[in-house]
Amino acid sequence: MNLKQLEFAVALAEEGNFTRAAARCHVVQSAMSHQIAHLEAELGTPLFERLPRQVRITPAGEALLVHARQVLASLRHLRADVAAVTGEVRGTLAIGQISSLTDIDVVAILATFRQAYPQVEFQLRVDKSETLIAQVQARELDVALVGLAPSASLDGVCHQMLQEEDLVAVVAPTHRLAGQAGLPLALLQDEALVDFARGTGARRQTDDAFAAAGLPHQVRFEVNQMELIERFVRHGLAVGIVPVLIAQGFEGVVRIPLQPTPTRRVHLAWQRLPTPAARAFVEAVLSRARAGSAP
Repeated sequence: MNLKQLEFAVALAEEGNFTRAAARCHVVQSAMSHQIAHLEAELGTPLFERLPRQVRITPAGEALLVHARQVLASLRHLRADVAAVTGEVRGTLAIGQISSLTDIDVVAILATFRQAYPQVEFQLRVDKSETLIAQVQARELDVALVGLAPSASLDGVCHQMLQEEDLVAVVAPTHRLAGQAGLPLALLQDEALVDFARGTGARRQTDDAFAAAGLPHQVRFEVNQMELIERFVRHGLAVGIVPVLIAQGFEGVVRIPLQPTPTRRVHLAWQRLPTPAARAFVEAVLSRARAGSAP
């Protein structure tokens, strides 16, 4: 077993196709197929099920994948740490963020970071908070910017809260509640709500607010994008509850403060044993936050 075989196995599992996996690893397909077959022979079990147009990972392959990713991540850390001894900060920095960041402009931070550390390459993933946290825990991401309800905990990672944001209700201008200066949550318990899926960090913010007030609520529309919340609200189909700065960017809706006011907290999370590049990025983000100048 060698590192190249582990790299091929990870690529094949993620791409689900020999052609795409080989292209990703910059080898010919026959070479990748040969190495995967050698790995399976050494382990004495099939790692992938070959189908006509794709491959499907087996339970044995899933078990290998967990360790392969950890080994490759450790190798990446090793190379970065050795380079750091000579004064170089280099390597690949894998960053995750939720799509609904407001005052934190990751692209602007990366542009400034690139000037200070030109040998660092970046990867960026946008996903839901719980997925990003799991990827930091699994060492698939170096750092992540996530949004969580105040009651949520962050385990298995280092983290720092960057900001706490109020949530507000957004309704169509024709909605019966549009003229309210402030909106008690009790007035929304019978309204159709549009929100993210149950179990997501964004949805927990809403669920916790109603639970704390001892009130039921009805999420009729479950979506995965803020843009869809805006559209459902604008067309009068539902009421949304979103961070105030996001609501300010919505068009054709009315924003109403909530009483009591629910909040979400934006955290920076990173691995417990960060690479030099990750440490530098964390310090860059926290320095901006401390200075009150995060883009």
